[in-house]
Amino acid sequence: MANSVSLDHPNEPADVLEHIPPGADVIVPIQLGEPVTLLDTLEAHAESLEGVHIHRMDPYLRRRYIDGEFPGRLEHVDYFLGAGSREAFWAGHCDLVPNHFSEMPLLLRSSTKCTIALAAASPPDEHGYFSLGTNADYTAAFIGEIPFFLEVNEHMPRTFGHNQLHISQIAGWCRADRPLHEVPPAKPDDRDHRIAASIAERIPDGACLQIGVGRVPNALLASLRDHRHLGLHTEAISDGVLDLVTSGALTGTRKRQQRNKHVATFAVGTKRLFDWLDDNTAVTMEPVDWVNDPRVVANEPNFVSINATSEVDLMGQAASETIGGRYWSSSGGQADFARGAMYSPGGQAFLVLHSATSDGRSRINPRLTPGSVVTTLKNTVDHVVTEYGVAELRGRSLAKRAESLIAIAHPEHRDRLTAEARKAGLLH
Repeated sequence: MANSVSLDHPNEPADVLEHIPPGADVIVPIQLGEPVTLLDTLEAHAESLEGVHIHRMDPYLRRRYIDGEFPGRLEHVDYFLGAGSREAFWAGHCDLVPNHFSEMPLLLRSSTKCTIALAAASPPDEHGYFSLGTNADYTAAFIGEIPFFLEVNEHMPRTFGHNQLHISQIAGWCRADRPLHEVPPAKPDDRDHRIAASIAERIPDGACLQIGVGRVPNALLASLRDHRHLGLHTEAISDGVLDLVTSGALTGTRKRQQRNKHVATFAVGTKRLFDWLDDNTAVTMEPVDWVNDPRVVANEPNFVSINATSEVDLMGQAASETIGGRYWSSSGGQADFARGAMYSPGGQAFLVLHSATSDGRSRINPRLTPGSVVTTLKNTVDHVVTEYGVAELRGRSLAKRAESLIAIAHPEHRDRLTAEARKAGLLH
């Protein structure tokens, strides 16, 4: 296989079809790692395919195969609903497999044939190595195990870490010239800044951070610029990290693993971030079954995990993948990092949410909305944060938990929550 692949003569996109037998299970990276041209090719030739399933998380783009246009020939299996698959799932056109992000490679190995990986990549270097660029995720875990067919995009930054493939390791590659999909940083509002301030004052210098993407994370990153010796060991790296590095706050000098390196498993942001990532040896992209492994996370002292949730009940159960009882995303790495932070010496985990929805409904309730699923168990949840403060739950009784959560609920709902907590036997 490898000897027929040449750096000087790329393949045609249609050559990928030679590697897609009937019943194939195709692995595609999360988000920006999508090889757009190769998936276009599979859709264009879907009538010649048989029983092919594409396994991936969080697709940005809506696609014909995701929308169920090729039943029995080319179908989508999702592991985290994204903008490109959410409506298709609601309409019954694709499946969703529950998972912890850290376990994705294990799940794929045990439940699929792992026929081939199709991925976007940066151009090869002079030594014949390709980089998966913005991605490592679950896909990089299969380097050396299964064939890869790469779509080389001139706009993909070259990154370092365990996301490199040599020309001898791939089944083929083709060229593309397409700017990467950009996600501008979400602008925080006053509630987000208040949440961020409550967390920032609890983060010591030298802490190692896992922080998500969104308004509260952006507010928090901005509020940490006066900290020093912070480290990064995170799922997604975003634009906010750049300013933290520039300010001198984020250095990684106190980390125990990958010291002096900013560790992530994928990137999401703007061209500014992509340009910063390109040939940046301070950043290392690692497979998710290492980055998100709670046992790896626990090895970092003072690990701080910050993630968003959509609803919390008065016992501390957090529903983070459904909204109003309807599936919106999936578990991702929230529980991975919450568990890891629990065992980290000095570790802390924060779940953040606004106290109420845009139409005034409380996000803290006596019980979760029917149809909602628990993402992070009450036994694992450490802190819950709203714009009204921090509820410390770890090691507290059900009554103390209910009191703490009611105290950070929206003021308009506190009396009702107290009455309902008494009725439920949580408060006496």
